[in-house]
Amino acid sequence: MQKNNMMQKNNLSRRGFLGAAAGVAAFTVVPRHVLGGPGQTPPSEKLNIAGIGVGGQGAGDLRAMESENIVALCDVDWAHAAGTFARYPDARKYKDFREMLDKEEANIDAVVVATPDHCHAVASIAAIKRGKHVYCEKPLTHTVYEARALADAAREYKVATQMGNQGQAGEQVRQLCETIWDGAIGQVREVHVWTDRPLNGINNVYWPQGVNRPADTPPVPDTLDWDVWLGPSPERPYHPAYLPFKWRGWWDFGTGALGDIGCHSLDPVFRALKLGHPTSVEACCSLVNDETYPVASRVTYEFPARGDLAPVTVHWYDGGMKPARPPELDDGRAWDTNGALYVGDNGKIYNGRLLPEARQKEYGTPPQKLERSPGHYVEWIQACKGGKPAGSNFPDHAGVLAQVVLLGNIALRPAIKENLISTKLYWDPEAFQITNMPEANQYLHQEYRAGWAL
Repeated sequence: MQKNNMMQKNNLSRRGFLGAAAGVAAFTVVPRHVLGGPGQTPPSEKLNIAGIGVGGQGAGDLRAMESENIVALCDVDWAHAAGTFARYPDARKYKDFREMLDKEEANIDAVVVATPDHCHAVASIAAIKRGKHVYCEKPLTHTVYEARALADAAREYKVATQMGNQGQAGEQVRQLCETIWDGAIGQVREVHVWTDRPLNGINNVYWPQGVNRPADTPPVPDTLDWDVWLGPSPERPYHPAYLPFKWRGWWDFGTGALGDIGCHSLDPVFRALKLGHPTSVEACCSLVNDETYPVASRVTYEFPARGDLAPVTVHWYDGGMKPARPPELDDGRAWDTNGALYVGDNGKIYNGRLLPEARQKEYGTPPQKLERSPGHYVEWIQACKGGKPAGSNFPDHAGVLAQVVLLGNIALRPAIKENLISTKLYWDPEAFQITNMPEANQYLHQEYRAGWAL
């Protein structure tokens, strides 16, 4: 099916690291009608929150929201979610989020989505269309089209949203922006960002990549609903090679190292340099197959000038690769396995500090220009109660960031690499298409299994 036809069938309108959460700030009681209608919860009341995917990261998200009422829980694997179920014994429990949303529609105000990546969009949009506020874990969605669709849906239904890139609310991000805006390193023309993932040190891995599909078909555990876990992805036999957590490295379920970490570590780059869509994205990597992401990759984004800001090239590295150590880095200072280097006309910033360290000490603290955050989770809770939009809301920030991150994965797709010499893709965000390689547009979205749709 051609991608344009698929997007028309989805029929979505286009009108429209980790920090601990502080307690919700006190508010003055305000009538609901003053706050914009029945979709808003008065600041003096607690939200009724439901969790979808509560056995892993979702459990931590809910713990950070315990200032509110946790009233319903959904997870396809009740053994994996047992600890969360025990923590909230009064919450009603489900395996299928579609059933939960149908039965709990009148009882919940907001939903936390922390499923594997391939189910983020279908769960989030199902909640948004019911007028529920949504907190969704990074990288927001599995496909580029889904990221744009979620941003459009949140805008159309006027709900409060937040993506789970918790570091965006931190002090270091704000000081980085203020340092760059103060002209401390001049025009920034190049940024390097890297992670060791999927590696964890030299001999360990967070999750496997560069592997093939297992051949054996063990029985599905009694506690797991495998069909619902697959969700919109193509049907395949159950295997413990996919879950829990190991799904991140599989094309059908996860978004690899770039999807896992990119929305964390590229977020400050987007904020400090006021980035939007790139003009091109290019990738090179280790051997890649049809099942999993490569062990290591490098992705290069080219961004145009933005007002008085110069064009900038952003280099992403994963799997333990990283750029050359800059000569300004002080002897003895670690060249970390995870980091970011901003290269300006008049200097460099490495992991939030000017190079060399003597220059950072001389410069000190930049003039404050940005309001400080009350906390990543508190931002969203306040937005749900009529406050200003959260810092990583879907329409204004997270939707574009996720689209750009996921474009990098398209350049890694094996069907492209097998048949073409170059993997440089030219991107037209207005037309929503890759202009130089039409065959790559098939990866902007995916076919859904019967019974699953946006």
